[in-house]
Amino acid sequence: MTADEPTTNQGEDLGPNPFEYLAAALGACTALTAKLYAKRKEWPLEDTDVRVALTRQDDLTVFDRKVKFVGNLDQAQRERLLEIVNHCPVHKALTGRIRVDTALVE
Repeated sequence: MTADEPTTNQGEDLGPNPFEYLAAALGACTALTAKLYAKRKEWPLEDTDVRVALTRQDDLTVFDRKVKFVGNLDQAQRERLLEIVNHCPVHKALTGRIRVDTALVE
């Protein structure tokens, strides 16, 4: 996987920037969580379309996530799936406590 920054940030624009990968991870985890839950419940979920936009303002990072469930689901099932995707592991990591340990290795 190649990560880069746009030329406006002194990059070569050879790939997504790290924050775009982070947004993609949230979108992928959201879709997979919905798929696995619906499969376990035997609900007719055919697909999940997730769009994540990320904005950064000073020390605040905002993920704007839009989720569309495709399939013959009733309103209660759609609402439950929306609750469930808020518990996907990436969502939990982003909204929970995070610690990053860094060490120099030779």
